[in-house]
Amino acid sequence: MTQDLQAKARAVFAVGVAAADPAQAVARHLPQALADAPEPGGRWRLIALGKAAPAMAGAALAALPHGIPALVVTTREAAQPLTGAVVLAAGHPVPDAAGEAAGRAVEVALAAAMPQDRVLALISGGGSALLPTPVPGISLAEKAAVNRLLLGSGADIGQMNLVRQALSRLKGGGWLRASRAPIVALILSDVPGDDVRVIASGPTVAALGGRAEAAALCRALGLWEALPAAVRAHLARPEGAAPPLPAARNLLVGSNALSLAAMQAEGAELADFALSGDVGEMAAKIIAALGAMEPGQVLAAGGETTVRLVGRGLGGRNQELALRVALAAEAEGIRGPWAFLAGGSDGRDGPTDAAGAVVGPQTLAAMRRAGIDPAKRLADNDSYPALAAAGALLFTGATGTNVADLAVLLRGKEG
Repeated sequence: MTQDLQAKARAVFAVGVAAADPAQAVARHLPQALADAPEPGGRWRLIALGKAAPAMAGAALAALPHGIPALVVTTREAAQPLTGAVVLAAGHPVPDAAGEAAGRAVEVALAAAMPQDRVLALISGGGSALLPTPVPGISLAEKAAVNRLLLGSGADIGQMNLVRQALSRLKGGGWLRASRAPIVALILSDVPGDDVRVIASGPTVAALGGRAEAAALCRALGLWEALPAAVRAHLARPEGAAPPLPAARNLLVGSNALSLAAMQAEGAELADFALSGDVGEMAAKIIAALGAMEPGQVLAAGGETTVRLVGRGLGGRNQELALRVALAAEAEGIRGPWAFLAGGSDGRDGPTDAAGAVVGPQTLAAMRRAGIDPAKRLADNDSYPALAAAGALLFTGATGTNVADLAVLLRGKEG
């Protein structure tokens, strides 16, 4: 029964991922995007950024005139040759030198755009880390250090991107400042609420806030003293009046909500909670929902949780959430068959090769038979090896899309 429930969870999750197909999303919205054609003597220019960039760019290039300049920046897992485009791969989730080089390439591409041209920007999740372009006075190593601190602080994606924007030339409307040509963006959302200022740190929209807001947030998170000195100096520097940003058209083409709708069509009910906040608090909500479910019921949820790193182990937020749910179910004495799946729609959970995990009543027993204490592993943020020992990891490979995380909760029939 438990294996059947876990197979069902995987199938429902796969439906949600398939609904976020980036090529289809671009194809549906491309006529609207192309309505504002280049002026006489101008042409389209394409820049794609994010985990779904290759698929989005491929769909756009199939409809655009042959031979237009096209630049694609994506993760190493998603990178693939694309006819008619230069494809650059960069590090994720921590920025690296390849990403800094890609940032310079994007700046060159934007600077080459003439006023009579039009820039088609294809933006998806992951772009924040993939395109690090530190402001003057801050090194890539210092920016990467800030990124690591944010990843372990429990900050949500909006808070992380507020700080990232304050340290970057291209985030928070940077593409608009760098281009003389108007920009139209097709955006695949990987953030709860679909705030386009947050997705990939908003390269084609106004910033979430300024340096003062970013500094205040770092202090509130307890990170200020741990920040590199150059970063503290930059964030503490007063800001002058910024010129208004050029107008841009930003069109949302896919989101977590659309994936959840597809999962509902597959027979799941939408949970009365979203995946958000601390994984420990989220696990408690999931167990409360599990206790109230009827046999045969399936719930789906989406969003993005946060993890505060206190140990030195290996895992991701979905793996840690799944392990916490398994431990909480045991502590609450949940009886009968059940299954819980939490996974990243992009196929990668944190710095691991797993998308997430699928757990049930037998998961903890399997860990203990392998000589693993799940509670101790959790205390060290070491969910990956614990779940691997139980055969509970979820592997999908790179999916080519990214609409945040999806979860499936099932209650089976006893007996």
